[in-house]
Amino acid sequence: MTVLSSSSSRFPYAKGSDGTRRLGYGADYNPEQWPREVWEEDVRLMREAGVNIVSLAIFSWARLQPTAETWEFGWLDDVMDLLHAGGIGVDLATATASPPPWLTAAHPEILPVTASGATVWPGARQHWRPTSPVFRDHALRLVRKLASRYADHPALVAWHVNNELGCHNVYDYSDDAARAFRVWLRRRYEHLDALNHAWATAFWSQRYSDWEQILPPRLAASHPNPTQQLDFKRFSSDALKNHLRAERDILRELTPHTPVTTNFMVMGGTKGMDYADWADEVDFVANDHYVVHGPRDEGARDRDELSFSANLTGALARRRPWFLMEHSTSAVNWQPVNLPKKFGELARDSLLHVAHGADAVCFFQWRQSAAGAEKYHSAMVPHAGADSDVFRSVVELGRTLEALAPLAGSEREPARVAVLFDWDSWWAAEHDSHPTARLDYHTEALAWYAALLRLGVRADVVPAHGTELDGYDLVIAPVLHMVPQTLAKRLTRYVETGGHLVTTYFSGIVDEHDHVWLGGHPGALRELLGIRIEEFGPLADEDTVGVDAGPAGELTGDLWSDRVDVTAPDVEVLARYRTGTYAARPAVTRRAAGRGTAAYVSTRLGVDGLAALLPELLAPAGVTSELPECARGAVEPVVRRDADHRYLFLVNRTDTPVDVPGVEGEVLAGPAVRADGRLSLPPRAVAVLRGPNR
Repeated sequence: MTVLSSSSSRFPYAKGSDGTRRLGYGADYNPEQWPREVWEEDVRLMREAGVNIVSLAIFSWARLQPTAETWEFGWLDDVMDLLHAGGIGVDLATATASPPPWLTAAHPEILPVTASGATVWPGARQHWRPTSPVFRDHALRLVRKLASRYADHPALVAWHVNNELGCHNVYDYSDDAARAFRVWLRRRYEHLDALNHAWATAFWSQRYSDWEQILPPRLAASHPNPTQQLDFKRFSSDALKNHLRAERDILRELTPHTPVTTNFMVMGGTKGMDYADWADEVDFVANDHYVVHGPRDEGARDRDELSFSANLTGALARRRPWFLMEHSTSAVNWQPVNLPKKFGELARDSLLHVAHGADAVCFFQWRQSAAGAEKYHSAMVPHAGADSDVFRSVVELGRTLEALAPLAGSEREPARVAVLFDWDSWWAAEHDSHPTARLDYHTEALAWYAALLRLGVRADVVPAHGTELDGYDLVIAPVLHMVPQTLAKRLTRYVETGGHLVTTYFSGIVDEHDHVWLGGHPGALRELLGIRIEEFGPLADEDTVGVDAGPAGELTGDLWSDRVDVTAPDVEVLARYRTGTYAARPAVTRRAAGRGTAAYVSTRLGVDGLAALLPELLAPAGVTSELPECARGAVEPVVRRDADHRYLFLVNRTDTPVDVPGVEGEVLAGPAVRADGRLSLPPRAVAVLRGPNR
């Protein structure tokens, strides 16, 4: 099974200079924050920790180019030489993430503008317009200087374009953005009549007679045109992608043998960048991920989300090795309460990324800052220095990654279940003036994945477009709101040829222009599912509905309910509403179609409810957990393979010990296997076992 077609990844760190396998290990390194005498100690401690790669010069533009016409590379030369002498490779950033004060003072027209017309001023970071030609000229001049100077430096192993593109400047509503938006729209629609049709401008007298009349969806008197909003999101993602391309093309021109990447942010609610669309633009995928702690009553949601994001990143990388560019050793600095990590979590978080395909594990940052906005963000060397539990954990992780070197270059084994993830549906489903403003696309997708984790069932999180579905026994498509005709046909073919599809409320509702499929919901999927919904039934904040799910028991739904009518004779009702407006009507249905089945879940059941319902939905596909019953929910299994070996990761998701019987294989890392084949995992521990690739 292939996930997204692409040329092979040019991952820079699968092998060392002697040809042996290794995993990358390191951090963002910001020596410009420290006096020269600290640099020698940094390299000594890096060697002690097993660090072999650092990202350098990310926020160094003002240091590299103090004025428009002066350059200072001497300090960077010294750092590059020092790192190379210490056996440490450099992922060299292009330093374009934050323009220096001299540039914004001379050219305030590069500053972003909000939807309400306010200027985003300097003083933080990423204060630049993705569509500014002035910014682009200055940024590419810097890129060319760096590439020319360091093209042949022996420390250089990769290029790092900008940094976290779009983290703070994904949406700019300036005049530059307006001009670029019109160019983008002309390419997309070619003719103004086509745009007027797509945007449904007959509504509210919005019909355009000239391209110059079109603006970004700035602050308006009421709800802005929904397709205009959607296209602006698509355009904004493309504008950042085009900046990535512009820097990348110079680097490829001047350093054709050095791979180029940029760090994605596949995590939590970061949704402005369509990374499935970006993945082909880099030589290898890199990602930043930070654990976001939720309320205590959400249980393991932070662990679920980490696994979900790492899993999706692995899919974006086509299951080939990818680079964890940033995560944290302990607390971050930007949440309302910044909790330190418990003992073992530093290693567990890191190794779960490795399980899902990361062949490099790096942190923000190497040495914890003494000043500045991120001075309370943890680092590999904390304020307490090397004599600290954090640094001792860092050293121990370095040893573990060294022991895991044999799995470098291996691919993640595909699961039998896929959870589809779609940026267009994410963007469109959460627009204003919808049946409910409380719908959270990411949360619903995560809930299904978390429920599978509860059952000990491995699943892949994959992009809805470009993913070959035929190799999956079961495909779950939560809130697949936007379904173009081509996707509807793919899903129908998948089912009719033997696949099993599960989808949910507010799915199949609109086409690629955000136009409703008429004739009853769920629109594009109505015939496949054998049901028809005349009217949605969103629930008020305090309202719930009881669901009688037969063997799954009595469940509780919230947020949404549907008035489902069965329209095909081969539809099986798996659950009915027990209470609410639609009491006695179907709540969960399944239809046999061709050699497969298509099921529909019409309310939000949450992780607990989905975990109860899923065995019924998994049954036609014959999918069960690979884990013994005693370990299900407590342990996450992930598998990687190379030509000769199968590497099994067993991740203890809990704060208590867990026994896993029936385990075989050579232990590469983690607790040893007992003589009876029983593995005992301490709290928050990870074991990695190697066996033959049968």
